[in-house]
Amino acid sequence: MHADEPTDLPDHVVENRRHWDHNAPDWVANGERSWAQDEPDWGIWGIPNSELALLPDDLTGQRAIELGCGTGYVSAWMRRRGASVHAIDNSSQQLATARRLAALHGLDDIVWVHGNAETVDQPDGSFDFAISEYGAAIWCDPYAWIPEAHRLLRPGGRLVFLGNHPFGMVCTSERGDTPAGLMLERDYFGLGRLDWTDALDDPGGIEFNMEISSWLRLFRSTGFDVVDYVEIQAPPSAVGLKYWVDAAWARRFPAEQAWILVKR
Repeated sequence: MHADEPTDLPDHVVENRRHWDHNAPDWVANGERSWAQDEPDWGIWGIPNSELALLPDDLTGQRAIELGCGTGYVSAWMRRRGASVHAIDNSSQQLATARRLAALHGLDDIVWVHGNAETVDQPDGSFDFAISEYGAAIWCDPYAWIPEAHRLLRPGGRLVFLGNHPFGMVCTSERGDTPAGLMLERDYFGLGRLDWTDALDDPGGIEFNMEISSWLRLFRSTGFDVVDYVEIQAPPSAVGLKYWVDAAWARRFPAEQAWILVKR
């Protein structure tokens, strides 16, 4: 930990930093592929932006922030669409990959920050657009990062995020040793904090999720209106097991969700 970083980080932030610093080498190749793409695609199954429109085609003149940027490819896509980009991630090792790829692709003006997306060192109303794909969306406490995203956005600014669908989590073993199945493995109500530190397969990391009604109440109380909500279905071309879900399962049930919100 650097000398200027807080020493009282929440336990999930500390664990997720350790987890992602350790696993960062496993995500370099994926980052390299995504940085090289002209057309964004999203989630487990690589749904193209033309079908799942999470990024506008033109972000010229807008200030954008990526909350939990990982290797930074979403930030690259936003910069190429004309935005000035501020990207924050909890893992210094992931950011090392992001900085290397930014230099390789000539996007040295993206601002990369090592920190916790639940507390961003930027003034209120600094950004027009905020996004998270499997960053803050699942690895940060929603009761911390959603209000923080709201604070960072100007009135009328948009927050877009994609992560695990609660249905997928309910159908996934708490032991983390099998993909999502046809049995209910955990309670839906009170889903909350998902601790994978003792998982049998790929142990480590603490995620968050909750009931759709709880997401909606949080958005309303924070000051967001819902523009769109997408329960993502695996496309017909998808086959086999990807991460924690099989394509055949994900054509029947939602493994991922995407929210598009606007600040009141």
